[in-house]
Amino acid sequence: MLDMAVGIIMGGAFGTVIMSLIGDVIMPVVGHYTGGMDFSAMKIVLTPAELDATGAAIEGTGAAISYGSFINAVIAFAILAFVLFLMIKGMNKAKKAEEEAPAEVPANEVLLAEIRDLLAKK
Repeated sequence: MLDMAVGIIMGGAFGTVIMSLIGDVIMPVVGHYTGGMDFSAMKIVLTPAELDATGAAIEGTGAAISYGSFINAVIAFAILAFVLFLMIKGMNKAKKAEEEAPAEVPANEVLLAEIRDLLAKK
């Protein structure tokens, strides 16, 4: 139970690190190579927002489909899934190597087996 709790806490922290990696490192590079495009600002406006007297948009008016945020979420999920895949693959490889390692037999058991074999010959 404690292992599961530690795993959940580490998973949350790991997710935060990956989201920072994507938002602060990967997406600016992708934006640079796509001509300065910011995915998080990409949207389809269904109903324009109403403007107040100063020309600022009134909060809660207008409707838009923010597909750019969805693209960011998909990229974040793909990177997180790939990193977790590599981690689990490495853990399974280490576990398999540990299981395949021959267990050392204590010296007293080796001596007892030799005595048993000698007594069986008589």
